[in-house]
Amino acid sequence: MKVLVTGGAGFIGSHMTERLVRDGHSVTVLDDLSTGRLTNLRQVATDVEFLEGDVADARAVDRAVAGCDAVMHLAAVASVQASVEDPLRTHRTNLTGSVQVFEAAARSGVERVVYASSAAVYGEASELPIREEAPKRPMSPYAVDKLAGEYYLAHYQRSGSFAATAFRFFNVYGPRQDPSSPYSGVISIFLDRASREEAVTVFGDGSQTRDYVYVADLVDILTAALTGPVADARPGIDSAPSPINLASGRSVDLLELLGAVTEAAGLEEPLPVTFAPGRRGDIRRSEADVSLLRATFRAVPATPLSVGLAHTFQWLV
Repeated sequence: MKVLVTGGAGFIGSHMTERLVRDGHSVTVLDDLSTGRLTNLRQVATDVEFLEGDVADARAVDRAVAGCDAVMHLAAVASVQASVEDPLRTHRTNLTGSVQVFEAAARSGVERVVYASSAAVYGEASELPIREEAPKRPMSPYAVDKLAGEYYLAHYQRSGSFAATAFRFFNVYGPRQDPSSPYSGVISIFLDRASREEAVTVFGDGSQTRDYVYVADLVDILTAALTGPVADARPGIDSAPSPINLASGRSVDLLELLGAVTEAAGLEEPLPVTFAPGRRGDIRRSEADVSLLRATFRAVPATPLSVGLAHTFQWLV
């Protein structure tokens, strides 16, 4: 199978690219290198066609998708804060870019598209764990764009363009998540501070919860969706399938996470903590119901947080 991975030089995208190459697929990567790094692909560099380009650029996307059987669409400005500060710029990548990819895939005869949505579409949930049919209350431009992308993907599925699967990613972490990036997740930042035994900043009171999923587990599920029999559902049905929560189904608050990070780093004393006001668009409580994921793929992410943190810390240092 020939697969296009958008954002394939980024944190999640590079892991996805390596997995597809290892499984024997032909891979093209489209990445504008705004946050992705070619060094992320060094293990498979000779086996991948790399194209530097923007997913909102029709010519770049058409070139990248030509001849592909499937598309793994991961490219995004994955930052709530960035979308609040500059909604037009992030909208161009996160929604215009997504529609550009879907349209090119439809024109080129691509058979399958997998789309990375986000748990941010739920906003502040009134009930935990969060089921896929829960009310959608996006609290940031990023969340609005991700939800709109789901609706566009469903349109192409219903029109018979291709078979489609959308996943709502919860908080993904693991090696290659750059702690120096303004878009980085809290785990990589905490681990980086732990490696230097420096103070950490917690926005809010630290009781906010998140559902963390290790990147290798996430890639296992994405690979199954892209290449396995579940992706063979034919397009053109009356209604598109529901997006699926991709998470562990377990939540941890920030202060608990900080304790786990301290242990993973082998520190005897907890890191000093500075508390700052909460940030606009941040969600207070998040935990996924993974029943649909389990029913569809017969598996859920299972790497214990302690193990994932240890692997990530080892990579960082």
